[in-house]
Amino acid sequence: MDTATERVKAKALGLGFTKVGIARADALTEESEHLREWLSRGYHASMEWMSRNIDKRTDPRVIVPGAQSVICVAMNYYTPAEHSNDPAVGKISRYAWGDDYHDILGEKLKLLWAWMQHEFPGAEGRYYVDTGPVMDKVWAERAGIGWIAKHTNVITPEVGSWVFLGEIITTLKLDCDSPATDHCGTCSLCIEACPTEAIVAPYVVDANKCLSYLTIEHRGEIGGDVVNQFENWIYGCDVCQDVCPWNRKFSTETEEERFSPREFNVAPRLAELQNMLQEEFSSRFKGSAIKRAKLEGLQRNIRINVEHNNSTS
Repeated sequence: MDTATERVKAKALGLGFTKVGIARADALTEESEHLREWLSRGYHASMEWMSRNIDKRTDPRVIVPGAQSVICVAMNYYTPAEHSNDPAVGKISRYAWGDDYHDILGEKLKLLWAWMQHEFPGAEGRYYVDTGPVMDKVWAERAGIGWIAKHTNVITPEVGSWVFLGEIITTLKLDCDSPATDHCGTCSLCIEACPTEAIVAPYVVDANKCLSYLTIEHRGEIGGDVVNQFENWIYGCDVCQDVCPWNRKFSTETEEERFSPREFNVAPRLAELQNMLQEEFSSRFKGSAIKRAKLEGLQRNIRINVEHNNSTS
């Protein structure tokens, strides 16, 4: 007869997740120290929410009293289209080409958790998709999904780093997987390729310099030399993942149709987006992660690129 662990994993894979692993719900003592050090250096930029709820962020038992297991899932989102090098075209991170991953993974985790509640009466828990005080990447590594690489993304041996992560923290006691081991070796391609030198040391990113942070999370104007390094990115940045040998060798097209690129997201013309009104922005990016940047943020990013391109042409 199948064990509870085998049944949970089979159900997760049946719902369309690419990988599933399980870690013991312990306090993240060493990771807590690293997080506090990173915060003390101001590497979180304006993301003050990262400095709140540290107890919850580093101990799942604070979120779910009596928690025994953290069920981690990963879902491949890679699609093989390429970014354009045309200076008149903006670049959007591959993860935002299709529908919002929060909705897609959230829907599947909700189904998984509902099934678990039916199959294992009395089990308590909560599920998250990059929305709560949970160290997704740390748990993914502990659960054997993949290792946190030098660019700080999780790399899976099967499909590279083009994966979204989610987890269920539960009181259900399940068998744990062995943690993933690091396979970056001596490679430093991601560090060397970062256009703004945001990877200030292996496994350490300074968000103040990171194009993904600047083009999505940062509010207000952007100054300094970094504005000359946008390289036509208007939402996110994929450079460190594009150069990764694991991605070059193991990237596999996603089976989830909702991650397929919307036709206007792969190669958007900057001139078409520059004067977009709020109504069009809301309609065009409905159900898209791009709405996170808001209209003013997207147009700021476009303006930075256009001004730089004009000054160097």
